[in-house]
Parts: sequence; structure tokens; C-alpha cells
Amino acid sequence: MGNYAIILAAGKGTRMKSSLYKVMHKVCGKAMVEHVISHVEKVGMDNIVTIVGCGADAVQELLQERSEYALQTEQLGTGHAVKQAKSLLGDKKGTTLVICGDTPLITEETIQSVMTHHQESGAKATILTAYANNPSGYGRVVRNQEGFVEKIVEHKDANQEELLIQEINTGTYVFDNEALFETLEKVTNDNAQGEYYLPDVIEILKQEGHTVSAFQMKDIEESLGVNDRVALAQAERLMRQRINTYHMQQGVSLIDPSSTYIDSDVVIGEDTIIEPNVLIKGKSIIGKQCFIGMGSEIVDTIIGNQVNVRSSCLEQSTIDSGVDIGPMAHIRPNSVLGSHVHVGNFVEIKNSIIGSETKMGHLTYIGDAVLGERINVGCGTIVVNYDGKNKHRSTIGSDSFIGCNANLVSPVHIGNGAFIAAGSTITQDVPDDALAIARSRQENKLHYVEKLPHKK
Repeated sequence: MGNYAIILAAGKGTRMKSSLYKVMHKVCGKAMVEHVISHVEKVGMDNIVTIVGCGADAVQELLQERSEYALQTEQLGTGHAVKQAKSLLGDKKGTTLVICGDTPLITEETIQSVMTHHQESGAKATILTAYANNPSGYGRVVRNQEGFVEKIVEHKDANQEELLIQEINTGTYVFDNEALFETLEKVTNDNAQGEYYLPDVIEILKQEGHTVSAFQMKDIEESLGVNDRVALAQAERLMRQRINTYHMQQGVSLIDPSSTYIDSDVVIGEDTIIEPNVLIKGKSIIGKQCFIGMGSEIVDTIIGNQVNVRSSCLEQSTIDSGVDIGPMAHIRPNSVLGSHVHVGNFVEIKNSIIGSETKMGHLTYIGDAVLGERINVGCGTIVVNYDGKNKHRSTIGSDSFIGCNANLVSPVHIGNGAFIAAGSTITQDVPDDALAIARSRQENKLHYVEKLPHKK
């Protein structure tokens, strides 16, 4: 006896009006179908089968070996979609969850609860339901006195008494696996759309005298299915609230949670303070006692403890503890900043390693370079890494001093303890402890102004 899951992800989602397939649209930084499979995985499934159709290659490339796949070449209804998994699951004994790939808000706890309820009830099928304050438009779940399901009545077919029912069908089901695939063979497409519907399995099981149960989830918001951009924005808002609440409960201070955007895979340490209008994306990790100032964007970046980031952008980089960044700095991909580095306003760093306690206060570009420790980089310094065709790397030794407005033309090596005079353009290596001066000698023309025409 095993546990199995079938994820329905074959539809294009025409109401999204997008070239991107519906389940690939992201909610808080992760595709909807990836949210679903993440929650399903945590429950512990022996097999997960994703039904793919439109965008099959994109879905498989995203999920890779986390799932097996069955192809629905024609979208002929949910019952037809589930039937495509028969070759993979049809001969197995156990419990099968059927869930839509466009329900990113459903949680691991709810999935586990409905499966446990199903197994304990002895039912052939269990419907995941929800309580709706306004059930208009939803299928109503009609129970008998024992609490088992008598039928599901669509809104348009409900009588006055049934319209008063506020328990609705969410479209997620749990089945006895053998009963599911046996009954699917009996489902017909004798309806206006000419499609095979999964809810027909429930009706057939009831007609054959089998028990159908229902489990009501605690929060109807989990049942939200995303079919258009309006629902996508709603799912984003609800998940963001959930994510922000979690971080605050873990000891993170969000000054204004309503204007703080944190992706689902982000990790943040306790006593970190995050100001409004901050975006933290991807798989970023932020340590303890950090300060992330307003307007900052952090993408796939690892940040140590006690780091200050003020109104700056950090991408795909690693920041050690005690670093101070910004305001208006840009740390571009593949950069590594050692402990207690200072990066001031309007400094850009790309594909470079910066040693501990090195400081660059303002108006500086460091690209494709390795800087040692305790370096002072003056205002206006540029590592000239591009010759118009190729990128080149430079190295700057520890304890060196780079004067203001210096151009370091790569590839060049500056030794430990070296001094670069302000305004110099360095094209040759500089030995340890040497002073390099590469600028025109100043010449003063005495009484020059008196000779100008407008002075005569």
C-alpha cells in the first residue's frame, strides 16, 4: 500500500492571455506547479506523476526528476487527464491524491490532513472542501447524517435548500487508487463540452454504493485556483502575507509588511530589520542582526551576520559578516565581499573578490578583479576591464592605497602596500611598496589670463 500523487498541469490557461503556460507563472518567485510539488513532496509520496500537455517541455525542465510524467496530447477534461497516469499507477494499491498545478497556496498540512482523513474513514474517495462565506458559483457538498457525501451539486442545479449550503468543492481529491482507475473507465463524455470530468468518478462510486467522504480545510484561501492575472495577483498577495508572517514569527522585524516582498525560498536570521519597499528574491540567505534599508533589492545572494545594506542592489553574490553597503551601490553577479568591507554610494562591483576591511567609499567601478585586504580605494577609481572585445582581470595587493580618479587598465597587478597617485592611469604592474605616478606634469603659465582677448 503506497501513497501517490497526480498533479494536473496540462492546460495552457487561455484566460492568462500569455505565451507562458499557466502553471509556469510565478507566485513569490516560484512557478505555481513548483509550489504544489514542493508541498506534495513534504507529505511523502511513493510516486508523483505530473500530467503535462501544453508546455510539457518547460514543466519537465523545471521539475526534472522530482516527478514522473504522463502526456495528455488533447485537453479532454480532468478525468481524461488523470487517466493518462494509468500506465504508471494503474496497477498499484494505495491512496492517490489528485491536485491541480494552479493551486499554489495549498499547504503540506492540509494535504496530509485530507489523506489521513481519507485513510481513516475507509472511503473510496474523499473530497477536499472549504467553508465559503459566499458560495455562489461553487459546487455544494451535500452530506448525510453520518457526515459522508451524498452528492456534489453545481450551483446552477441546486435547489433552494442546497443553495444555503456553504461547504464547497475545492477540486482536490483523494482516491483509493484501484477504484480511481477502474471507475475512470466508466466515465463518458456525454455532456455539452464533450469532455471527461473527474467529478463523475464521485457520482459513479456513489451509485455503486461506495462511501465518499469529505474533509473541510481550515482556510478557504488555500483553495484558490489561478486562472487569470487577477487571481495570480491575489495568490501573490496571500502568499506574501503568509511568508512575511512566518519571518516575523521567527524574529525578523518588517517595518511595513505590506510593502515588503520576500520570495518563498528566502532564509532570514533573527533580529534582522527590513525597511519598506525591499525585495528579497530567489534563494537568498540573510544572516542575523542585519539591516536592509528601504529600496534595496537582493537576488540569490548569501549575506552574513551584522551586514548593513542601504538602498542598494545585490545579485548572485556572497557577502561576509560586518559588511556595509550603500546607499545606491550595485553588487553584480559573482562577487565576493570579505568581512567588514565598506562599499559606499554609487560603487559598482562585478565578478570580483574583495578582501576583508577593504574600503571603497564612492563613485567606483571594480570589474573582474581580485582585491586584497585593508585596501583604500579612492573616489572615482575605475578598473578598466574591457578592451572592446575581451574582459581582463587585475589584482590589487593588500594594504595598498589607490588614489582618487585612478584608472587601472587590465590586466595589471598592483603589489602589496603599493601607492597609486591620484589621477593616474596605470597600464603596467606596480611592485610591492612602490609609488606609481602616471599623469602629465603640471605646468603653470604665469600672467596667461592677461593675454586673453576679452581682457585687453
